[in-house]
Amino acid sequence: MTATEQSIIADPSLAAEGHLKIAWAQSHMPVLNRIREQFEKEQPFKGLKVSISLHLEAKTAYLAKVIQAGGATVTITGSNPLSTQDDVCAALVEDGITVFAKYNPTEAEFKALNIEALKSKPDLLIDDGGDLVTLLHEGYSSYGEQLRGGAEETTTGIIRLKALQQSGQLAFPMVAVNDAYCKYLFDNRYGTGQSVFDGINRTTNLVVAGKTVVVVGYGWCGKGVAMRAKGLGANVIVTEIDPIKAVEAYMDGFTVMPMIEAARLGNLFITVTGNRDVIHREHYAVMKDGAILANAGHFDVEINKPDLYEMASEVRKVRHNIEQFQLANDRSIYLLAEGRLVNLAAGDGHPAEIMDMTFALQALSLRYVNEHFEEIGKQVVDVPYELDQQVAQYKLEALGMAIDQLSEQQKTYLASWKE
Repeated sequence: MTATEQSIIADPSLAAEGHLKIAWAQSHMPVLNRIREQFEKEQPFKGLKVSISLHLEAKTAYLAKVIQAGGATVTITGSNPLSTQDDVCAALVEDGITVFAKYNPTEAEFKALNIEALKSKPDLLIDDGGDLVTLLHEGYSSYGEQLRGGAEETTTGIIRLKALQQSGQLAFPMVAVNDAYCKYLFDNRYGTGQSVFDGINRTTNLVVAGKTVVVVGYGWCGKGVAMRAKGLGANVIVTEIDPIKAVEAYMDGFTVMPMIEAARLGNLFITVTGNRDVIHREHYAVMKDGAILANAGHFDVEINKPDLYEMASEVRKVRHNIEQFQLANDRSIYLLAEGRLVNLAAGDGHPAEIMDMTFALQALSLRYVNEHFEEIGKQVVDVPYELDQQVAQYKLEALGMAIDQLSEQQKTYLASWKE
């Protein structure tokens, strides 16, 4: 069957607009373009089947095309119900990639589409949040019988992978792309920082300057969000559970306090922890009228939605991607994008120049695991440092920049314990 015959998408007639989006992303992804040229010549995935679960928008689509250019038969699904762009899906199908994704499916439909992406019995996979890996470990292991391994995009996914490894249940090798320098230093920090406010500002059309923004979690994503909030003129409060990160936030110039105290002060709350229930009933009870809640973590569990629904006397949609929860004492709390990833569910995700580096790492990591899966074994491994450096070097060259190189004398000096 052809990609068109196999695929499940919303509307094939949207392909023209999807092609425009993909072409725009491609024109701003020089590192991935360079890797595509290499893959076209070397064909590292010739004869292999690759399944991908990522936020299915233009930049992801171009990554799929790069892997296809390397000889793979590619199947792709979305990693979030609200981040899939139907026009991009239609364009990929025209390009010969099998797509199982549509915007805003039901929970059951979403799972079914993910399962479809595994039925080809892939040799390799790219995952976001561990969704495909979880399915392969929970009742669908037969679809992973010939799986050599894969690469994981997110902090949340790596947490799940390491739990599987710790329990001795991980069935194949996975590369922790999220933990690579060129991922978390740029994607998690600068990408999340900018795209979160792209999504919030597009959705609310409200000013950030002068507001108190509460950033829940000060990992690399939280650092980026706090930095951009400060740059937009907000007063920034950080909440944390790690004393080291809390001190770092303080020394970066932010106010640090427990969530229950921040809940009384904040106008805009942004969660970036990877954990569940970091904002819940106790906090809603003391929030200001008009407080806005947004999540930038992978799953829609960081903001406790059941508590909100139970406490609300009325819930209504007041704008696209904004729900109003009417609480006691005539207070309203607003939830953006159903508590899902606000930068993708309410925006276009990270800038193309940022995802250029991340997806370059994904492409190279997939080639790495394909070449070394037997020696890696059933474990989670880091991206080799030389791949990190390769991506950074390609990026520098694309920017027209150069850096110094060590002389042989300097190399000898650094390798010696004598002066």
